[in-house]
Amino acid sequence: MQPKLKNHRLQIPAKLYRIGELVRYTPFSRQTIHNYTIMGLISEAKWSEGGHRLYDESVFERLSEIIQLKKTKTLLEIRQILSEKRNGTKVSPAKQTNEAVCQKASCDPHDIKPFKKRTDRSQMKTNQSKK
Repeated sequence: MQPKLKNHRLQIPAKLYRIGELVRYTPFSRQTIHNYTIMGLISEAKWSEGGHRLYDESVFERLSEIIQLKKTKTLLEIRQILSEKRNGTKVSPAKQTNEAVCQKASCDPHDIKPFKKRTDRSQMKTNQSKK
């Protein structure tokens, strides 16, 4: 297949990186890159035919940002910050917690119902004795 010419110039294909290359060029381990992808801190640009994640050059900027944020923030806080930056919206702490719990428990965050405020047990006994 012949490359298509635009204005008589060859179009240079974007460089895509496999996880091993990210490990080689960054201070992160293969498992950390995988975890950050699963958490949504970074995302793959596409998948290879063999089923490998491929990342574009923007992942290096994102990983640099994560390095800086890790100095003062937790991974959940970093995920919220990066998500807000990407979407231009704020994620509620409750929704963020539900997603984190469901990620560990392999459930759907929409299935979690909000907690109702529980009354103090000492108040319950006082209320029962008044009846």
